[in-house]
Amino acid sequence: MAVLRPYPFHALVRRAFRELEAKQAIFDLPLAKGYFGDPELDLSVRHHGFAASSPFGPAAGPHSQLAQNIALAWLAGGRIVEWKTVQVNDRLEIPRPCIDAQTVGYNVEWSQELTLEESLEEYVKAAMLIELLVASGKLPLVAGFDRALFDLSVGYDLAGISGERVSAFIAGLRDASATVERLRREIPPEADALRDLPFATALSSTLTLSTFHGCPPAEIERIVRHLQERHRLHCIVKLNPVLLGPEETHRLLHDALGYDEVRVPAGAFARDTSWAQMTDFVGRLGDAAAAAGLGFGVKFSNTLIVENHRDFFAASEREMYLSGTPLHVLAAALVDRFRREFGDRFPISFAAGIDRGNFAETVALGLAPVTVCTDLLKPGGYGHGRGYLTALAGKMRA
Repeated sequence: MAVLRPYPFHALVRRAFRELEAKQAIFDLPLAKGYFGDPELDLSVRHHGFAASSPFGPAAGPHSQLAQNIALAWLAGGRIVEWKTVQVNDRLEIPRPCIDAQTVGYNVEWSQELTLEESLEEYVKAAMLIELLVASGKLPLVAGFDRALFDLSVGYDLAGISGERVSAFIAGLRDASATVERLRREIPPEADALRDLPFATALSSTLTLSTFHGCPPAEIERIVRHLQERHRLHCIVKLNPVLLGPEETHRLLHDALGYDEVRVPAGAFARDTSWAQMTDFVGRLGDAAAAAGLGFGVKFSNTLIVENHRDFFAASEREMYLSGTPLHVLAAALVDRFRREFGDRFPISFAAGIDRGNFAETVALGLAPVTVCTDLLKPGGYGHGRGYLTALAGKMRA
């Protein structure tokens, strides 16, 4: 089985600086395919009151796990990075292949493919590498377009999230001083002039919660209260598309979109949170956050659990998770229904089938961040980020 092996920090920095000097590229992404801001436009958004230079970022997934991938997402214009979801069970046996992005997206992966300790170090390495690149003055960066936010993502139940290992992981990113100082000593001669840079150490104060499909609503509420009370985190709850209910989900998937081969398991709706249960706990959590001086919002949406009707994954994988184009329509319907229920009381972030054709319109709905996964897995990769943001800039100029 393929195993991810983190690249040493000194080697990452050396390669980035040498490649930048020799090829005007970093990790094989030409600077010409990156996005570094528009001197005439302000693309910034606020997330829990913090400014980010653009609304785009990678969704928690394969693009936000290793340091070099996070740096690439930043080079592509991503300024709200949702780190790959971590959980206490960090010795997972993940089947290979685990992602199918040939047309729409399907996956059978879970959380991080590294240990918690390795994940923490990758996230710190990425933040430091980005700061080194900015401070070098060698990027065609528009003034003010360097403001980035890093968003924690944890799962999947209260027992794991409240345990000491995940708690230590969160604390280690709330205050990354020890890791920063250890990695500082690894900075190679190529960036020696920047060795004493005052690197950020409070790397994240925001979190997006990912829960199991079928996680009881009371458990979701207890998890968020724990994160608010113990860690003082601004929280987003990622909600599931089955909130639409079986009739509307099937109408959109089959009648409106024609994805007749996509079947949601019969029990998925019964074992998941209902709309009424969701509105109840969202209201209470919003009140608790306001009383504590914290932000709270929701994200649409998690992947959709479906039957494995293809032969791409192992036959033992009876279910898989759908993303991409069909999920976009389901998530947009959820945004509409949620806004009808709550108005503008809660901020909404979005991840579902985003591409160059719909990014600007999604941002125009007041959704932020707008995060991407499936489209970045397709040919062109991180270079798609430039397309999203140039499309947004074009709409702003129109």
